[in-house]
Amino acid sequence: MRFMIIVPANAESEAGKLPDEKILAAMGKFNEEMVKAGVMLAGEGLHPTSKGARLRFAVGLTAGQAVKVSVTDGPFTESKELIAGFWMIQVKSKQEAIEWMKRAPFGTGVVLEIRQVFEVDDLAPSDPTGEVRAREERLRTEIAAKTKL
Repeated sequence: MRFMIIVPANAESEAGKLPDEKILAAMGKFNEEMVKAGVMLAGEGLHPTSKGARLRFAVGLTAGQAVKVSVTDGPFTESKELIAGFWMIQVKSKQEAIEWMKRAPFGTGVVLEIRQVFEVDDLAPSDPTGEVRAREERLRTEIAAKTKL
Protein backbone atom coordinates (compact mmCIF):
# COMPACT_ATOMS: atom_id res chain seq x y z
CA MET A 1 0.00 0.00 0.00
CA ARG A 2 1.18 3.47 -0.83
CA PHE A 3 0.47 6.44 1.41
CA MET A 4 1.03 10.15 1.00
CA ILE A 5 1.94 12.00 4.15
CA ILE A 6 1.05 15.67 3.89
CA VAL A 7 3.14 18.15 5.88
CA PRO A 8 1.29 21.38 6.68
CA ALA A 9 2.68 24.82 5.96
CA ASN A 10 3.24 27.41 8.65
CA ALA A 11 4.14 31.11 8.72
CA GLU A 12 7.86 30.34 8.33
CA SER A 13 7.49 27.97 5.38
CA GLU A 14 5.09 30.42 3.71
CA ALA A 15 7.72 33.16 4.18
CA GLY A 16 10.18 30.96 2.28
CA LYS A 17 12.33 30.37 5.35
CA LEU A 18 14.20 27.05 5.22
CA PRO A 19 14.53 24.92 8.35
CA ASP A 20 17.77 25.35 10.28
CA GLU A 21 20.69 22.93 9.94
CA LYS A 22 19.68 20.89 13.02
CA ILE A 23 16.18 20.26 11.70
CA LEU A 24 17.47 19.45 8.20
CA ALA A 25 19.95 16.97 9.67
CA ALA A 26 17.22 15.26 11.73
CA MET A 27 14.94 15.09 8.69
CA GLY A 28 17.78 13.70 6.58
CA LYS A 29 18.45 10.98 9.16
CA PHE A 30 14.75 10.06 9.28
CA ASN A 31 14.59 9.93 5.47
CA GLU A 32 17.70 7.70 5.39
CA GLU A 33 16.04 5.28 7.81
CA MET A 34 12.96 5.04 5.60
CA VAL A 35 15.07 4.58 2.43
CA LYS A 36 17.17 1.84 4.05
CA ALA A 37 13.97 0.09 5.17
CA GLY A 38 12.60 0.27 1.62
CA VAL A 39 9.64 2.39 2.72
CA MET A 40 10.27 5.83 1.20
CA LEU A 41 9.33 6.32 -2.44
CA ALA A 42 9.64 10.13 -2.51
CA GLY A 43 9.75 13.09 -0.19
CA GLU A 44 10.02 16.76 -0.99
CA GLY A 45 9.55 20.19 0.48
CA LEU A 46 7.53 22.74 -1.44
CA HIS A 47 8.23 26.38 -2.19
CA PRO A 48 5.80 28.84 -0.57
CA THR A 49 2.47 29.56 -2.20
CA SER A 50 3.77 32.99 -3.25
CA LYS A 51 5.56 31.10 -6.03
CA GLY A 52 2.50 29.01 -6.91
CA ALA A 53 -0.88 29.33 -8.55
CA ARG A 54 -4.37 27.89 -8.19
CA LEU A 55 -6.55 26.84 -11.08
CA ARG A 56 -10.31 26.92 -10.64
CA PHE A 57 -12.47 24.94 -13.08
CA ALA A 58 -15.84 26.63 -13.58
CA VAL A 59 -17.52 23.90 -15.63
CA GLY A 60 -17.08 20.18 -15.13
CA LEU A 61 -15.52 18.00 -17.78
CA THR A 62 -18.41 16.62 -19.80
CA ALA A 63 -18.93 15.94 -23.48
CA GLY A 64 -19.52 19.06 -25.53
CA GLN A 65 -18.84 21.58 -22.76
CA ALA A 66 -15.98 24.02 -22.82
CA VAL A 67 -14.10 24.15 -19.56
CA LYS A 68 -13.47 27.61 -18.13
CA VAL A 69 -10.34 27.83 -16.03
CA SER A 70 -9.36 30.83 -13.93
CA VAL A 71 -5.85 31.18 -12.58
CA THR A 72 -4.98 32.90 -9.29
CA ASP A 73 -1.35 33.53 -8.42
CA GLY A 74 -0.20 32.98 -4.83
CA PRO A 75 0.31 33.70 -2.04
CA PHE A 76 -2.77 32.14 -0.49
CA THR A 77 -4.00 33.37 2.84
CA GLU A 78 -5.59 30.32 4.48
CA SER A 79 -2.36 28.89 5.92
CA LYS A 80 -4.03 26.01 7.82
CA GLU A 81 -4.96 24.49 4.46
CA LEU A 82 -1.55 24.86 2.81
CA ILE A 83 1.05 22.16 2.24
CA ALA A 84 4.77 22.61 2.89
CA GLY A 85 5.92 19.15 1.83
CA PHE A 86 5.11 15.48 1.50
CA TRP A 87 6.35 11.92 1.61
CA MET A 88 5.24 9.00 -0.50
CA ILE A 89 5.82 5.74 1.32
CA GLN A 90 5.03 2.10 0.64
CA VAL A 91 4.12 -0.05 3.61
CA LYS A 92 1.87 -3.01 4.42
CA SER A 93 -0.83 -1.09 6.30
CA LYS A 94 -2.09 2.26 7.50
CA GLN A 95 -0.89 1.30 10.98
CA GLU A 96 2.66 0.81 9.68
CA ALA A 97 2.47 4.25 8.02
CA ILE A 98 1.35 5.72 11.33
CA GLU A 99 4.20 4.00 13.19
CA TRP A 100 6.78 5.44 10.75
CA MET A 101 5.35 8.94 10.97
CA LYS A 102 5.29 8.88 14.77
CA ARG A 103 9.08 8.95 14.45
CA ALA A 104 9.15 12.00 12.16
CA PRO A 105 11.23 14.82 13.64
CA PHE A 106 8.54 17.45 14.22
CA GLY A 107 7.88 19.65 17.21
CA THR A 108 4.76 20.32 19.22
CA GLY A 109 1.61 21.21 17.33
CA VAL A 110 2.46 19.78 13.89
CA VAL A 111 -0.36 17.71 12.43
CA LEU A 112 0.54 15.29 9.63
CA GLU A 113 -2.14 13.88 7.36
CA ILE A 114 -1.79 10.31 6.09
CA ARG A 115 -3.77 9.39 2.97
CA GLN A 116 -3.77 6.08 1.12
CA VAL A 117 -3.06 6.30 -2.62
CA PHE A 118 -5.46 4.57 -5.01
CA GLU A 119 -3.95 1.57 -6.74
CA VAL A 120 -4.99 0.44 -10.21
CA ASP A 121 -7.13 -2.40 -8.82
CA ASP A 122 -9.06 0.08 -6.66
CA LEU A 123 -10.59 1.48 -9.87
CA ALA A 124 -12.40 -1.79 -10.69
CA PRO A 125 -15.89 -0.77 -9.47
CA SER A 126 -15.88 2.24 -11.84
CA ASP A 127 -14.24 0.35 -14.73
CA PRO A 128 -16.22 -2.78 -15.62
CA THR A 129 -14.41 -3.30 -18.95
CA GLY A 130 -10.91 -2.93 -17.49
CA GLU A 131 -9.99 -0.35 -20.15
CA VAL A 132 -9.27 2.45 -17.67
CA ARG A 133 -7.18 0.16 -15.44
CA ALA A 134 -5.14 -1.09 -18.40
CA ARG A 135 -4.43 2.49 -19.52
CA GLU A 136 -3.52 3.52 -15.98
CA GLU A 137 -1.16 0.55 -15.64
CA ARG A 138 0.54 1.45 -18.94
CA LEU A 139 0.98 5.05 -17.78
CA ARG A 140 2.42 4.00 -14.41
CA THR A 141 4.85 1.63 -16.14
CA GLU A 142 5.93 4.40 -18.53
CA ILE A 143 6.42 6.87 -15.68
CA ALA A 144 8.46 4.36 -13.69
CA ALA A 145 10.69 3.67 -16.71
CA LYS A 146 11.26 7.38 -17.32
CA THR A 147 11.97 8.18 -13.67
CA LYS A 148 13.87 4.93 -13.00
CA LEU A 149 11.88 4.21 -9.81
